[in-house]
Amino acid sequence: MAVIAGQQGIDLREPKGWRRTSNRIATFLMVLAFVLVIIPLGFVLFTVIAKGASIISWQFLTGQPIPPNVEPAGVGGLWPAVLGTIEITALATLFAVPLGILGAVYLNEYGGRGWLAALIGFMSDVMTGVPSIVMGLFIFSIWVLHFGYSGLAGAFALGCLMLPVVIRSTDEMLKLVPNSLREGSYALGATKARVTVTVVLPAAIGGIVSGALLAVARAAGETAPLLFTILTVTTANPNVFSGPTTSLPSQIFSNATQPYTGAQDRAWGAALTLIAICFILMIAARIVTARFSRYSR
Repeated sequence: MAVIAGQQGIDLREPKGWRRTSNRIATFLMVLAFVLVIIPLGFVLFTVIAKGASIISWQFLTGQPIPPNVEPAGVGGLWPAVLGTIEITALATLFAVPLGILGAVYLNEYGGRGWLAALIGFMSDVMTGVPSIVMGLFIFSIWVLHFGYSGLAGAFALGCLMLPVVIRSTDEMLKLVPNSLREGSYALGATKARVTVTVVLPAAIGGIVSGALLAVARAAGETAPLLFTILTVTTANPNVFSGPTTSLPSQIFSNATQPYTGAQDRAWGAALTLIAICFILMIAARIVTARFSRYSR
């Protein structure tokens, strides 16, 4: 019938009448929603680039912070903040991403309708809505008061914020993997663990990486938890496990709240640097994901 319809010039895929009208309305609304989301994002990027590009230089990225009342915007740098952000975010990712993926695998592949799976799902939903400042106060009370300020405390706070995002995003991606892939593997005699590692996870790796990137982006830009866990110093601290340190979000907060033009310009430069770091990480993760997916096929 499809061949006959094709020979007669009838396109069976094109909706007719009200279906065509409703399809066009839905398409228009989706495009409109996309534009409405892109417009504020475009304004934010344009503003950050316009105000921060002029201060970005090699000296700015490798120099030491200066007092906020020093007016020239081209003086001073944010190398300790860049180093602290990379160290703390990387350590938080090391804590949260593997644990979140394991939690999602348990929820989707092993937990079923058990009470433990229900508890993990409920707690991940609750943690998603916890304000970041509350998480900072929590780590401050159970860790900082006993062991002092450190990048490790900041990584704990950011890791707690990343964990529910990784769990939920990975869980949704695992649900999209067709059951036929699992059933075919079971029919060949593979164990559940082998099917999960060699079939399910590779099939969902793209979505898992995207969810992890979303969590990293949220953690890299958080300021409130770091104010209670790492302080804001002006020297680099390569030891993430001991001693106060600093980060780009805390330097942005510190400089942006000052009335001095130089400090505000340095805050815009730090904001652009933070966006650039997230962008580079996203590109690198996409390249790794594409190569891994090609290898899996």
